Amino acid sequence: MFAELVKLKLPDGWTREDAAKDTWNAVPRWKANPDLIRKHFMLGEDGHLYGFYLWKSKEAAQEGHNKEWQEMTKERTGAMPEFSHFDVMMILDNETDAVDEYEPAA
Repeated sequence: MFAELVKLKLPDGWTREDAAKDTWNAVPRWKANPDLIRKHFMLGEDGHLYGFYLWKSKEAAQEGHNKEWQEMTKERTGAMPEFSHFDVMMILDNETDAVDEYEPAA
């Protein structure tokens, strides 16, 4: 499993409500992506919007956030997104009392 943290600079003057409205506009796109396992939409204390994604593979993440998506995001927010990538080794889920270990991300 592959994880990705995407940091987006919000346009000047945007409130939490503005960010939430923009986030809802993105929901259909991500719900329709069969390679996306889960996405967390998070507003940082630094005023940036973060997306934490769990993907089936690194290739899926790269396709989901291709150049077209990056340019569209820059046009919408005024800045290019920043990416951090992770090989997910294990997930502990207290809600389901499960611990799952994963093979190395390709």
